[in-house]
Amino acid sequence: MCRLHAAAFAASEHGHHGEADFVRALHEGGDVLVSLCAFEESALVGHVLFSRVQAEAEGVSLAASALAPVAVLSDHRRTGVATALIRAGHEMLHAQGIRIDFVLGDPAYYGRFGYTAGRAAPFESPYAGPHFMACALDSAVPTPQRGVAIHATAFARLA
Repeated sequence: MCRLHAAAFAASEHGHHGEADFVRALHEGGDVLVSLCAFEESALVGHVLFSRVQAEAEGVSLAASALAPVAVLSDHRRTGVATALIRAGHEMLHAQGIRIDFVLGDPAYYGRFGYTAGRAAPFESPYAGPHFMACALDSAVPTPQRGVAIHATAFARLA
């Protein structure tokens, strides 16, 4: 999996170069909720990971996660690999009782999965801004007036 992340992010102008270490740190910290891989024949071509987030909305604990990273080999991009992985991840998270998922990324890309900056805006986070978005995995999740989202400590390594 480390090779996949190194190759996928080396070919991306948006990538960092520490994703493999980031994934390892999330696993070592026990923060991984869902980790899914895509294969073509026996070759690993994609990976998505969702990790635990400590979230509160109006002072009440809220089961939450964060999507990061998504990695797909360059010759398999725009083929639906990432879309299938993210959607399957959302279903698994929902089955685990996770109610909201956060992501830091391109609104044009992640918006098609239901992520919006407006949903994340009430949550205090060091990642707050137009690229910090959230997606309700449970239709009954209201948008709070005030909240906080604390990502796994491995996220600090990406800054």
